[in-house]
Amino acid sequence: MLKLFDSHCHLQDPRIFNMVPKIIKTTTETGVVHFAVNGVSEKDWRLVKEMSERYPSIVPNFGLHPWFITERTPDWLKTLRGFLESTPAAAVGEIGLDKGSFGRKIDFADQVDVCRQQLQLAKELERPASIHCVRAFGDLLELLKSAGPVPAGFILHSYLGSAEMVPEFAKLGAYFSFSGFLMSMKESKAKKMLKSIPKDRILLETDAPDALPKLSNPDSLYLIEKEASSADGTSSGGINDGNPSEEDKGNERQAEEIYNHPANIHHVLSYVASLLELTKEELAEISFANASRLFSYEGSKVLQEVLK
Repeated sequence: MLKLFDSHCHLQDPRIFNMVPKIIKTTTETGVVHFAVNGVSEKDWRLVKEMSERYPSIVPNFGLHPWFITERTPDWLKTLRGFLESTPAAAVGEIGLDKGSFGRKIDFADQVDVCRQQLQLAKELERPASIHCVRAFGDLLELLKSAGPVPAGFILHSYLGSAEMVPEFAKLGAYFSFSGFLMSMKESKAKKMLKSIPKDRILLETDAPDALPKLSNPDSLYLIEKEASSADGTSSGGINDGNPSEEDKGNERQAEEIYNHPANIHHVLSYVASLLELTKEELAEISFANASRLFSYEGSKVLQEVLK
């Protein structure tokens, strides 16, 4: 069986939280070994921490997503540091910059400041960071250059940027993670971009419960259908890293109460492998090794497994 690592998802999302035991069981049975679960605001960090304590497969990430910076408390950075210091297994995320249809409503200078502070914290604690970037790759590159390289590395999650920017991001420590949103990009552009990425920097993710892969045969998709109640706390609330048309599709999916299942990482694997002209087995091995290396900082669950 192929071994896979979902490098970015939101299993704490209230839309799917009550179904997590079943979701994890189904997904691990398909060969997924780890899920990097990303918190997005002060309201869901504790839930992510509790989930990571319950499930060995969950790698916790704590971060303040740009969409939620207006809700932060005066002590947000101290609280974030506390969660990271008390949870050696945790990485930093989801953080980032957004000039998309929703992000444009949030002061961009404030986004940059909050992102910079979290990058500094990641560097200080020697943890990798998972970065959300929508229509702000030039700004992000400028921020990363001014902040300096991130020694533990960082993920550009659901990457939809250009091939031309890949070398500069890679030089600063970037890994490039791909979800179902890649299928919204023109195939020729996606192929050019993928082929520009060093093989040792490619990751796969689902961004579940969002980023449902766009397939010619949707019957083969794993779907999560909403159940009656949800967890306390705040989640991504439908965080969507695509373009406006994908955001609209995401809203339609939310209205239908059908969400992306992390087992769909196999569809992402197949699509990315086909564009790179690799076998699924080759790409699974490459991406799993890359994710395992990135998430093997001191105290990480991945490193503890290796040392067993």
